[in-house]
Amino acid sequence: MTSPPHKRDLATVTGDMDDPAAKRVRLGDSASSQPGPSTSSDAKGSKRGNGRFNGYKGKRRGRNDDPPAEETLEGAGEDTKSSKPRLPKRRCALLLGFCGTGYNGMQRQVGVPTIEADFFDALVKAGAISEDNADDPVKSQLHRAARTDAGVHAAGNVVSIKMSPDVPGVPDLVAHINGFLPPSIRLWSIVRTTNSFDAKSNCDSRKYTYIFPSHALLPPKPGTPLSAHTACDHAFWAGGDADDMSRKRQWRVPADQVDALRSTLARYKGTHNFHNFTIGKEFKDKTTQRFIRSIEVSEPAVRDGIEWISVLFHGQSFMLHQRKMIGAAVLVTRTSTPPTIIDELYGPQKVHVPQAPALGLLLEYPLFESYNKRVEDAPDRAPIDFEVHRAQLETFKEEKIYSEIREREAEQHVFDKWVRGVDTYVGNDFRWLGPSGKIPQEAVYIRGAKRVDAFKEPKKDTTAAVSDDEAEVAGKDLADMEG
Repeated sequence: MTSPPHKRDLATVTGDMDDPAAKRVRLGDSASSQPGPSTSSDAKGSKRGNGRFNGYKGKRRGRNDDPPAEETLEGAGEDTKSSKPRLPKRRCALLLGFCGTGYNGMQRQVGVPTIEADFFDALVKAGAISEDNADDPVKSQLHRAARTDAGVHAAGNVVSIKMSPDVPGVPDLVAHINGFLPPSIRLWSIVRTTNSFDAKSNCDSRKYTYIFPSHALLPPKPGTPLSAHTACDHAFWAGGDADDMSRKRQWRVPADQVDALRSTLARYKGTHNFHNFTIGKEFKDKTTQRFIRSIEVSEPAVRDGIEWISVLFHGQSFMLHQRKMIGAAVLVTRTSTPPTIIDELYGPQKVHVPQAPALGLLLEYPLFESYNKRVEDAPDRAPIDFEVHRAQLETFKEEKIYSEIREREAEQHVFDKWVRGVDTYVGNDFRWLGPSGKIPQEAVYIRGAKRVDAFKEPKKDTTAAVSDDEAEVAGKDLADMEG
């Protein structure tokens, strides 16, 4: 479940930001250092901005060849009563990572904890954002590359923002900002960008990892409703206490079943209509067309006595509840349904695909290949590259994300509860699973018709309480929500 070795050691570039040759802002030797005066509790209890942040609509879009000497004063143009000196602002890309447990997603919302709220408050406390602009990230033109759903983790994400990269008396701004953040959120580096850079629109693709215990691939227990039309016998259920979690923890998936999982997941590669893998979207909606570049399935690995499987997705973009892709692949594999059923799910028929638990989803990082190519010859611009932080990313994933996933699974059996919920459901929603590899009419949802036996997704746990905003309910603005 580890990523490939890092390409090169962490680059540390420091220098006066008034010098146009400075590319990367005062990187610390380690982004995990916390010399700032605040504690984790300070960050958690920090003041949140008033009102929702719905994005910034500027008056002018810059060009990648804009002059590097863009200097606006922090607080300029605002009605300010502050007596503090105004600092020059420049557009920057902030590379960060976080454990999503206990947060209601990435994007700032009123009244609930979010990654963005804690992160923006830390920027204010560190002096990178003026107190005059502290009430609303819109004033700082904050955009993020990926809007992760509640409970979803990220080893890397990018926020674009206009900020003061040269704070007086602060020799290492990255370490200073980390001092105001809880250990579950880390800033890896600050990169000075072109004036027109936008984390969302300049993002070319994203990599996500999903991990789950291999015992989720055990066939349905005999006697359950799902087993009745999938007929998958397995020696595991022949003896002993079939519900004994200790036996499931000790079970190891055979190689041919891992190969079957790979064959099923391979059906996602390419451009397809993913209307059955999100919510609030119809077959004819053009936003359901997504391109998946590659999918890699790791060899199973044992951690803390449980065998885990890791799946790495690389796609242009993903939709809200992309976990349905994993949900379908796991169910197809464990019921020996032909992998060609995935092709059927791209068709016009609407069916219910259950979403796998949020617990196992991790945003590895977004990629900016086109932007990096444009600035590769610019003397005063650095590429946005998470690989320079590979060692830190791997340490953070193991200590803050994977350990959290394994601990919660050991205590709460999240994946086992999800599997048993699907197996014991009484109704027609999962009739598309079975040896035929076809979608029967009884499994199809008819628009406008009420489904009395519809499968109900489990209520979200206390660490992933709600989705990004009311968009999940309204079925709007989901194209750039992921998770």
